[in-house]
Amino acid sequence: MNLPDLDRIDPAALAQSFPPDFLWGVATSAAQIEGAAFEDGKGASIWDRFCRQPGRINDASNIDVACDHYHRYRDDVALMQGLGLDCYRFSFSWPRVQPLGQGAWNEAGFGFYDRLIDTLLEAGLQPHATLYHWDLPQALDEGLGGWLSREVVARFADYAAEIARRFGSRLASIATHNEPWCTATLGYETAQFAPGHQSRVESLQVAHHLMLSHGDAVRAMRAETAARLGIVLNHTPSFPATPAEADRRAARIDDGLNVRWYMDPIFRGVYPADAFEYVGADAPSVEAGDLERIRQPLDFLGINFYTRSLFGADGKTVPGPGRRGFTDMGWEIVPEVFAQHLVRLAREYSPPPMFITENGMANADRIIDGRVPDAERIAYLSAHLQALATAMSLGADVRGYFYWSLLDNFEWNSGYDKRFGLVHVDYATLERLPKDSAHWYRDFIARHHARR
Repeated sequence: MNLPDLDRIDPAALAQSFPPDFLWGVATSAAQIEGAAFEDGKGASIWDRFCRQPGRINDASNIDVACDHYHRYRDDVALMQGLGLDCYRFSFSWPRVQPLGQGAWNEAGFGFYDRLIDTLLEAGLQPHATLYHWDLPQALDEGLGGWLSREVVARFADYAAEIARRFGSRLASIATHNEPWCTATLGYETAQFAPGHQSRVESLQVAHHLMLSHGDAVRAMRAETAARLGIVLNHTPSFPATPAEADRRAARIDDGLNVRWYMDPIFRGVYPADAFEYVGADAPSVEAGDLERIRQPLDFLGINFYTRSLFGADGKTVPGPGRRGFTDMGWEIVPEVFAQHLVRLAREYSPPPMFITENGMANADRIIDGRVPDAERIAYLSAHLQALATAMSLGADVRGYFYWSLLDNFEWNSGYDKRFGLVHVDYATLERLPKDSAHWYRDFIARHHARR
């Protein structure tokens, strides 16, 4: 796919290329920014526990305070309003509103989200919510076995229905899960994320239960709200490192486990046959009727995109050439793949309207003379927006873009070392400072809004 020269982008012309009703936003998640980990009746999550296990987090940090958004949300909403954003994607913390994951609800926790949503609406920002961004109540992990248990599927549907009942009329959209691949693979196969297991069998069974809980949650919420319902999937397109057939097969299998393992049950009611055959005896237990429960009509599909993977014949990833460089996470910057993949999804799946629910880069940002001059992030952002515009011109129905993230925050097992934010956070003082990229995004959005 040929893109316009990504080194010669005219922001004004690019901004004008998006439809007038296109939405611009930013995204965060509860565990990464809220803090107040044990305040006002909140229960422990698996990430509260995981952070306290030696060696799990690269900088030995935790999420007790994080960005203190729980106490500073009004200031953070004011920052968003100052950027001229249309919308904000956040997640509910399940253990904040239901400390044990079942049974009694925590009204103080609900009160926080009630105030946050009201503040967003007063600021003219659409609230887009995610039910699960990885912070499972620890009590469900200890008492039921976490996502390995089909009973947790039922508990999640109960939680979804309660959120929809209380907040659905004020939410623009509700996503069931954020990146179930990460929950299953990084949490249960590679032990990089909570709860820190290492088992291919567990990972695949968890993935199935996550998909089942998604379907059941959508059905439960339909009875409570008219809000748009969907799911957020992370896609890392897979490519062969060489034209050799063995490399091509390795990439195809990874695509089956990474992209199609989640897309096919949701939109086709089946698991991809080649990937299911590949996992063999590790395949999940799928009961009669499960795939029908998973395949629920959706109002939107959220796509998170950061990079691609290259595969050699041994099935292992190999470094990409990095023609446009790498982020501070070591991820290759490939906006052309972003465009290509969105067009692929549109042509192969005919999904409901899509949102880019996460896209952004970690950068080694520094404050210099009272500014954060992050030219690398500006280049990344402008190149990916150009790629997005190209994909849309080729038929990808995308209605909005959420940059990841508003704030520098807790980047899971990397701790606080990796900075994705448009706004710099001094973790000693919690002072916020918009970076040059925040000002660029603000001006870009203003150019687009001039069309309205």
